Amino acid sequence: MPNSITDLKSAIEALSGLSTIPNPAEARRAFLDFRSALTGGQIRAAEKRDGRWVVNTWVKQGILLGFRLGELKEMSDGDVFSFVDKDTFPARRVSLADRVRVVPGGSSIREGAYVAPSVICMPPMFINVGAYVDEGTMVDSHALVGSCAQIGKRVHLSAAAQIGGVLEPVNAAPVIIEDDVLIGGNCGVYEGTLVSARAVLGAGTILTRSTPLYDLVRGELYRATPEHPLEVPENAVVVPGSRAVKKGKGAEWNLSLYTPVIVKYRDEKTERGIELEEWLR
Repeated sequence: MPNSITDLKSAIEALSGLSTIPNPAEARRAFLDFRSALTGGQIRAAEKRDGRWVVNTWVKQGILLGFRLGELKEMSDGDVFSFVDKDTFPARRVSLADRVRVVPGGSSIREGAYVAPSVICMPPMFINVGAYVDEGTMVDSHALVGSCAQIGKRVHLSAAAQIGGVLEPVNAAPVIIEDDVLIGGNCGVYEGTLVSARAVLGAGTILTRSTPLYDLVRGELYRATPEHPLEVPENAVVVPGSRAVKKGKGAEWNLSLYTPVIVKYRDEKTERGIELEEWLR
C-alpha cells in the first residue's frame, strides 16, 4: 500500500497505464489512499509553483481511475435524499472537526473534494470531485464548483455562479479562481479560464476559451491560445458587454455579439461596493 505521495503517484500512474487491472482489490486500496489525500488537501489537480499554475496530471488520472474502478450503487442519507452513483465517489460527510459551515437545504460535496476550514456553503450548492476550495470562501446558493476547479482564499461565488469542471484531457488546466476574487451572480467561468487575484466579475459575465476579453483601461485584447487559457488580469473589474457584427446579415440587421469587458481596476469605490460582512464568517 502506498505510504507517501511519491509512492501514491507511482501507483496511480502504473494503474492508469493498464488496459486491464489484474488485481482490482489492490487497485481499490491504492485509490482509497489517493482519494483520502485528495479530500484532505495533501494533493490537488493543479498548484502554483514559482508564480505559475501547473497541472498535476497524475491527480486527474487518479480521479478517472476511481470512475473506472467504481460500481453503481444505491446510496441514501436517511429518508431525505437517495441517489445512484459510482461507489468510489460517495457524498462527503462534513463533521464539526472540519470547521466548514454547510447550511441546511440540499447542498452536496463529493468525496475527493477539499473544502478548507472556514468555508461557507449556502444551500443548495455542489462541489465536485477534485475541486479545491480554500479558506474563507463562500459558495452561495445554486453555485457549482466543477471537477478539479481550484478556488482560492476569501473568494465569493455568488448565487448561481457556475465554475466549470475540466477533468479531460488530463493535461488540460482546470478553471482557477485566485485569492480574493468576487464572482457575481449568474456568472459562468469555463474551459480552464484563470481569474487572477482580486478580480471582480460583474453579474452575468461569461468566460470561456473562445471568449475575447476587451480591456478598455489598458487598450488590450486578451484571448486564449492553444497553450494557455484565457487569463483575467489581477484587480480587473469585468462586466458583460457587446461588440457589433460588421459583416453580412449581422451588420445589415444591426446585431451585436456578447463579449466581456474590463471597465476598470479595483479602487476604493470598488472595495466599498463588494465588501463582505465579516460577521458572516
